[in-house]
Amino acid sequence: MSVNVYFDDVRVGDEMPTWSRQTNFMHWNRYAAVNDEFVPFHMDDEDGRKAGNAAGAFGMGNLRYAYLANALRDWIGDEGEIREVGCQYRAINQKNDTLSVVGKVVEKEVVDGENQVRLETNVMNQNGEATCPGHAVVVLPNKR
Repeated sequence: MSVNVYFDDVRVGDEMPTWSRQTNFMHWNRYAAVNDEFVPFHMDDEDGRKAGNAAGAFGMGNLRYAYLANALRDWIGDEGEIREVGCQYRAINQKNDTLSVVGKVVEKEVVDGENQVRLETNVMNQNGEATCPGHAVVVLPNKR
């Protein structure tokens, strides 16, 4: 059981470590295979262009949601709990984009005995453009 961050050590304004992945067909195909999400505009450039993306095929929004969950899990460790994650898909994930999950602590409180931390989150592309603004609530352990 690992703990990466304790409630006692978190302050409003703190940023969670940036978590990044470069995406391409291999990543999209792997995600589609696990989630049965072989949607033509995610797999084929011609279908992507028909769907309105001049660059061709584009990444799944739900893959960015999964990246958010992975980034939170890596930050809080096994003893923390991801209580809530929400996001909006605001930009297309193009082939070979490097996507980086960022998060900033905006609130910290004890609610019904739980150490809750609220974060503003986003998935940024390599150009610094926000693609997936959202929020998360995690529950963290106290130092023993």
